[in-house]
Order: sequence, then structure tokens, then C-alpha cells
Amino acid sequence: MDAPTTTSADNGTSGGGGGWFTPHQQPATPPGGESASPEPAPMAPETTPPAEQHVLSQRTAPARAQEASPDAVLIRRTMAEVGPVADKVTSYFYALLFVRHPELRSLFPAAMDTQRDRLLKALLTAAEHIDNTPVLVDYLQNLGRGHRKYGTRPEHYPAVGECLIGALKKYAEHIWGPAFEAAWVRAYTTISQVMIDAAAVDELRAPAWWYAEVVAHDLRTRDVAVVTVRPDQPYPFLAGQYTSLETPWWPRIWRHYSFASAPRSDGLLSFHVKAVPAGWVSGALVHRARPGDVLRLGPPSGSMTVDHTTDRGLLCLGGGTGIAPIKALVEDVAEHGERRPVEVFYGARTDIDLYDIDTMLRLQQSHPWLSVRAVIDEQARLQLPDAIRRYGPWNEYDAYVSGPPGMIRKGVDALRDSGIPSERIRHDSLEELVVIGD
Repeated sequence: MDAPTTTSADNGTSGGGGGWFTPHQQPATPPGGESASPEPAPMAPETTPPAEQHVLSQRTAPARAQEASPDAVLIRRTMAEVGPVADKVTSYFYALLFVRHPELRSLFPAAMDTQRDRLLKALLTAAEHIDNTPVLVDYLQNLGRGHRKYGTRPEHYPAVGECLIGALKKYAEHIWGPAFEAAWVRAYTTISQVMIDAAAVDELRAPAWWYAEVVAHDLRTRDVAVVTVRPDQPYPFLAGQYTSLETPWWPRIWRHYSFASAPRSDGLLSFHVKAVPAGWVSGALVHRARPGDVLRLGPPSGSMTVDHTTDRGLLCLGGGTGIAPIKALVEDVAEHGERRPVEVFYGARTDIDLYDIDTMLRLQQSHPWLSVRAVIDEQARLQLPDAIRRYGPWNEYDAYVSGPPGMIRKGVDALRDSGIPSERIRHDSLEELVVIGD
């Protein structure tokens, strides 16, 4: 399943049998027509729904305050049982899937080690929050749309469901019984149908992916590059969003990267990429990609976007290559002709890591409402969240945070301490950030 986010107005689940069958049933043809595609693992989280830019578990907190449904109770008991042996569950799940349905192996990357558990994690995450319909549906619709680029079709979902229940039954055998199986069948039926329907609707209005030719490759530091591409057809997105990207060197391995600018009149898209250890995609983009190479882009995701219905100021925290979407947000405010105060804190470990500071300072010179502050750990012995507390107050600002997961967690805490309510703090999904730039 795919994971970052996009809020959809349709938050009702579809009825019907959605792509699931038990060992005692004949496989039914799932409704929804031919939609296309999953994640590197047919249904790996790649985009947490963009409803709010919060982790799914955070966004579903209110639902947990309500009395859990009987199915939710059984699902969570299953999760607690299999949690200590999650790796074994994952391995067994894929073994079942590839032995029983070898035709699905082509949907997955040749090397499974980097994202082996993503599909199963997405399914289990969705099932665990089965009671929170609005947020869950948003999550699943986004995943269903994102899976189109993998070639996922409605008829693939029953196979995945069959093997999911097979793996859970084996490793939750001490508690498993007819009631548990029925609860998981109902949950997966809902999950798969929402994804199938979302993909079918999306197929009518957008391609499964876009081809994009590299037109510029600017190596800013030894391991950071700004890659600019030209899509083969118009690519709609908003400043602050991100996309999934596949290189020709690692087929079926997709990674998320934020857009480094607001939409441009020439249609070009730019990404800031840092090569990380063992990062197949990031390493290829930084050290191997050159003008003329053709990449593939998935659909845009994310809701870390500017609310233009308010005149509140923007407080933006960008760490490392997390400055890319922050730059896009600044450009977006400028293009709307607004003069809202925008405060940018650009965090880095060393001077060299401030690879885009010149661009940010030029923007500051052009726009009197913009203030840019560099926070360098090595020199000031002051981390970005601490710098936020030193300035302010920020209670009249909307906050945007982009960077490594650890920085985001600390930054969100600092912003709350500064008086900004949680609903006005936007950031990329922490679950997805684990693989962003990988």
C-alpha cells in the first residue's frame, strides 16, 4: 500500500465483497473494474493519507477513545500476538504469496530486502484502525491510487488477503479461531474494496505514472544533488507535496521526494536528493543520473500545503534536504501575492550542509516579509528545535516541518511548547520518512 496523503471528499466505504476469499470460498471477481497497480510489495505504505500531515496512529487517537468494535478488539489481540514475531510473519506471508501465486512475483522488486515488510505493515496498520472510518478511508484511497503505478489490479487483492490470513493464522495459533478469521475477513474486505474503488476512479482522470526526462543535474555537495526533470505530460501538484520516483537502474523500487519548487510555468520539476548509505535510489540519482535519463513519477501526495484562506504567518523548519518543500512553500506564498510573515529556520550539521542557503537568502532579499535563519549544530551547539524556543512567540503562526524523522519529532514538540496547536502543525508522515531519500 502506498503511504504520504491526500484528503478525499468521499469518505464512505463501498459495500460488496471486495477482493477477499477464505479457503472455504471460491474466489469472487472483485468489483471495481480494472484499476491498476500497487507498491513494490502489492500494497506497501508509500504515502500516508494527506488528511492532516500526522502519523496515522496520531490522527486516529479520537477513535480509540470510543468503545472498540468487536472486530477491532479481535484484530488488536491478533496484532499483540504476532508483534514479537513480525519478521517471521512477514517472511511466511511472502513465501505463501509467491508459492501460491507466482504470477505476482513480477510486481515486486528483484531484491526484496529493502522493503520486504512494507506491504504487510500497511495492511496491518489499516486493519488496526478499522473503527476510524473517515481517516482510514482517506489512507486507503491514497494507497489505492498510488498502487496503480505498480500494476496492481482488482484480481490481485484476493491473493494477498488469502496469504495475509494464512500468515496470521499460523503465528497467532494460540488465540486463532473462527471469530478471529471472520473479523479479519471483514476488515480486509473493507480495506481492499476502498483501494480498488479509489484506483478505478483515479484511472479515469490520471495516468498510473509519468515519464520524466532529466534535464539538469546539479551536484551541490559530495552527496547532495538537485535533479530537474521534464514530465512527458502536465503534472499537477501543490507546493509542499511530494511524489514517488523510480529510476531505470532499480526497477520497481520507488522512493519519495518532495518537490523543491512551486508549480512552474515551464512545467519542470526539481528534487533535492541526498545519497544515503545503502540507498539504491538516492545513490543512483546523485551519482549516476545525467541529463537524458528517463525516470518514472507516481502521483503527487501530501497535504503540507499553504492554507490561503487565512492571513496567519508561516513558521517553517527545514533540516537538510527538508529545505526543498520549505522553499516551495515560500514561492507559493510569493506567487499568491501575499505579504504574510514567513519565518524559515534552516537547520544543518555543518556549513557544507547548508547547500541551498544562497537560494533562500536571495528569496529573502526579494521578499521583505520573509526571514531566513541558519541554525548550524556544529558551530552554535544549538539544535533546530532549541532555536525555535529562543524566538517567537509563534502562537499566531501555522507551522511546517520537513527533515529527518528525529528532527520532526523534536520540532513538533518545540512548536507545541511555543503555543502552536497540533492542528496547525503540518509535516510529512513519519512512517514514510523512514524511506524518503533512501
